[in-house]
Amino acid sequence: MAQVDGSQLMAEGLKAEGVDTIFYIMGGPNILLSMHAERLGIRLIDVRHEQAAAMMAHAYSRVTGKVGVCMGAGGPGAANLLTGISNAFLDACPVLALGGSSAVHFYDLGDFQEFDQLAVFKPICKWSARIYEAHRAREYVHMGMLRARQGKPGPVYFDMPGNMLVERIDEKRVWPSPTIGAKSLPVADSQSIEKAVDILKGAKKPLLITGSGVFWSDAGAEMQQFVETTGIPFFTTPQGRGIVADDHPLSLLGARSYALREADVVLVVGTRLNFIIGYGRPPRFSPEAKFIQVDVDSEEIGRTRSIELGIVGDAKAVFRQLTEVAKGRVSFGENSAWVQQRGAKDRENREKMSPLLNSNQTPVHPMRLCKEVRDFIPRNGILAVDGHEIMNMSRQVIPSFTPGSRLNPGPNGCMGVGLPFGLGAKAAAPDRPVVVLHGDGSLGLNMMELDTAVRRQLPVLVVVSNNGGWTASPGNNMHVPGRDLGNVRYDQIAQSMGAYGELVEGPQAVRPAMERAWKEVENGRPALLNVITEPTARAQTVPFASYGGESAGTSLM
Repeated sequence: MAQVDGSQLMAEGLKAEGVDTIFYIMGGPNILLSMHAERLGIRLIDVRHEQAAAMMAHAYSRVTGKVGVCMGAGGPGAANLLTGISNAFLDACPVLALGGSSAVHFYDLGDFQEFDQLAVFKPICKWSARIYEAHRAREYVHMGMLRARQGKPGPVYFDMPGNMLVERIDEKRVWPSPTIGAKSLPVADSQSIEKAVDILKGAKKPLLITGSGVFWSDAGAEMQQFVETTGIPFFTTPQGRGIVADDHPLSLLGARSYALREADVVLVVGTRLNFIIGYGRPPRFSPEAKFIQVDVDSEEIGRTRSIELGIVGDAKAVFRQLTEVAKGRVSFGENSAWVQQRGAKDRENREKMSPLLNSNQTPVHPMRLCKEVRDFIPRNGILAVDGHEIMNMSRQVIPSFTPGSRLNPGPNGCMGVGLPFGLGAKAAAPDRPVVVLHGDGSLGLNMMELDTAVRRQLPVLVVVSNNGGWTASPGNNMHVPGRDLGNVRYDQIAQSMGAYGELVEGPQAVRPAMERAWKEVENGRPALLNVITEPTARAQTVPFASYGGESAGTSLM
């Protein structure tokens, strides 16, 4: 009987689960595992910091709908995954994190890099486990992938002791991975569907709010059919943008705050009632609004506010049920008074933004920069956004048209994700254009990943809104400690790594610079544009958090 080691079994388990890419940094005790993975045809993308590896796996998952995989060596290598994994946890995104660790038989003796990595990861993972024996490696990989993606998605961490990875056993001792044949979706009971339709039928100003749960359920077509059958306008939270195109006639892209405040019945499908939408509470919503909440996770139903009707079920299945029962009974549409009011508010808001979108001032106003990016990026393009002012402004200006095409820091507000997200997206969808819109502060956290982009041939276009600091400058000679970053030549840093870099200093220069940079991208070379923007320009949004404990809205809208 042939002998196999734990590293080979881990690699074979990943391959059997459909894993085709791992983001990592090489190091002990994982070197043998990476060699086996490469031999099996799994692509290895080696990064410059493990934090970025976890972020790339996160983005890979959000573009493909599959579980992203990242790996860190023992000790600090595994610990460096923590920021990215905590971000995936709060974003409910399926990522499998693998961490090498010290050998079990040397525990509590002060072994090299010995600390309890499993305990560190447990609070920020859906499941964490240590694989003690090589013969169970494939089985654990299967269980981890299953837990990461089933129900409410989330990250899973596996601790891989060095002795397990090198342990050699007879193949006959290997426990086989379970298999799953056909599987049904969790559906709602017919009585709840009838009640939901009755509530919607009695509404004067109904509103549909969805999130990334619709993406994980692959329910974009079902959502669109429901919207077009009932005529109910919709708003999608940031992580779900593009599931139904933002330019759909019933999309609330330009009148969100108005619609949330005025709605009398709110159907929430596949998104948490968290701070992003004001916890579903006043003043973000009317105190009289009735809520219908649909979620695959029963613990989310009614967690933050009173609910008229809770439905536990999969978004795809429940949308199908609602559409079938609502036919001929719920009909609003583009000509209804409610949708017409929303449209008028949308036009009013766009007119207010127009002067900034078309501003010819120098330094470039960030809203003008967002407009230039909006007009440049193709409809099937993927946009990764990171920063503060530029991120909030981009949400108001740049639409998304396809599922998995919008990547941002999410509920964790994790800065530094932009470039890693862009590279993870490019690895996931090499044939789709990827643009990263970065603030200069957030870029500095993971800018060395431009080297990864060059080495691993991940051509993305990075557009930097360089306002010289963290957040906008208060002006009036007011000093905010730690805000200023200076005028760093990010374009020259990009050039030193082998990427294309260009300094852009006026609004009319932005589009020609993007066209020059895109030619480089199309030839396989990453590019960075360092655009000098107005330092005092501040996003006009409600606060994203209230540290004093008062009710707050969000700048993530």
